[in-house]
Amino acid sequence: MKFPLRVLKPVQFYLKKQEEKLKNRKKALEKEDPFNNTDRLMDNAASDTDAAEGVGHERVSALKREIDKSLIRVRKALTRIKLGKYGLCSQCGKMIDTDRLAVNPTADFCVDCAKKSKRNENTAEVARNDSSEGERIKKCFTCIPSHFS
Repeated sequence: MKFPLRVLKPVQFYLKKQEEKLKNRKKALEKEDPFNNTDRLMDNAASDTDAAEGVGHERVSALKREIDKSLIRVRKALTRIKLGKYGLCSQCGKMIDTDRLAVNPTADFCVDCAKKSKRNENTAEVARNDSSEGERIKKCFTCIPSHFS
């Protein structure tokens, strides 16, 4: 089952507007990035100024990464509209609840599949953290001289 065109047109219009806003916000952030200021190359600034510029650059970089993620979600939703697959779960193929789509027009999973996906992400994150923690502990123990064993 597909959504009728009269329902999809306003969604498509909204998503295109969102895409445009995100692109504009990304351009504005480029101008805010202290590392893009060519005058700073000639400036022998104090260390606190360098630190502030570094923090400003990191903030801008983080915001741009989030905007990029949002742009990808919007573009994927627009593509699903063009392909006639908007509103269908990418995982199981069932219809995504219209209330969910009203709140998040870029949703590509039904609630059940989104929960499963989130659980899998959390499990993978815990596993990554456990393995990296284990590696750090191993490194600590390899630093201890053998006569302490």
